[in-house]
Amino acid sequence: MKILVINPGSTSTKMAVYEDEKPVLLRNITHSAKDLAHYGDVTEQQDFRRQLVLDELRQTGIPVEFDAVIGRGGLVKPLSGGVYEINQRMIDDTRFGCVMHNHACNLGCLIAHEIAATIPGCRSFIADPGVVDELSPMARISGSPLMPRIAIWHALNQRAIARRYARGIGKEYEDLNLIICHLGGGISVAAHDHGKAIDTNNALDGEGPFSPERAGSLPAADLIRLCFSGKYNEKQLLKRIAGKAGLNAHLGTNDMREIMERIKQGDEHARLIVDAMLYHVAKHIAAESAVLCGNVDAILLTGGMAHSEYVISELRKRIGFLAPVYTFPGEDEMEALALNALAVLQGKREAKVYD
Repeated sequence: MKILVINPGSTSTKMAVYEDEKPVLLRNITHSAKDLAHYGDVTEQQDFRRQLVLDELRQTGIPVEFDAVIGRGGLVKPLSGGVYEINQRMIDDTRFGCVMHNHACNLGCLIAHEIAATIPGCRSFIADPGVVDELSPMARISGSPLMPRIAIWHALNQRAIARRYARGIGKEYEDLNLIICHLGGGISVAAHDHGKAIDTNNALDGEGPFSPERAGSLPAADLIRLCFSGKYNEKQLLKRIAGKAGLNAHLGTNDMREIMERIKQGDEHARLIVDAMLYHVAKHIAAESAVLCGNVDAILLTGGMAHSEYVISELRKRIGFLAPVYTFPGEDEMEALALNALAVLQGKREAKVYD
């Protein structure tokens, strides 16, 4: 079985080609803030990113002949976990319907379906999108009944890392209490209680620690005053929440490699901002330990920033007392997506219907 995997993120488009369980191509096509600056809306990037994927296939001599194309799931309505076959309702919701947010993950469904539609007999899927919702009833309640808490998190990677860790110690994911933190363009922190993420933040637009390009939690009254100041329109303010926010707003870039080089060269302001981000990450990890009543088997750190020794060492200093800390740099999303698609193609798992 030949499977094309497409995983659009805020700062990159990852792609892979698998033959059954074996990866034959893995690519991470990075996009700087400058590359994407002239696109007003994420959906406007669809043709640009799709063409990059097709160009990579052409340059490596891989024909566009697949049994399935699977993309990272978008921010549609809350769903149970699993594999979903892409249908028109999902496409409509991704473009116009229940999607509330402007994020690159929405392109996974659209690009996967578009490419699959050009290949006879090819199916298109998503799996474990960021809107997988397993929150406990208490976790949904905020200080205002007008604004219940919702889960938007790195469900696919967090669950893949959790299962990988569990296999490594000879246990099942469903046997463990874990706190998992994905450190990427956005940062999600979740409490996993025996196979369910019972609490996590809205990692996209307004909750949790700030990140390379997200504002995280903000002072509510100050935000309301800014909305009525007349200085910004709605679209501009939303960009100040996700996009032109976090490290990007403070330091003019979302590239941690560039920022870490600036710190190495003695930029104390850059150091202060990064240290502040890690301070808030650690604080949210510690908060999730209260959700689990202190019964934490391990804390798992994953995502692109987990490659940084500086990031990991600073976090360990603040959270090491809670539970053993393990790092899984990068992510397991590509393999997880490929294996989900393969399981459906081989009849080992049934694809769910989005309705």
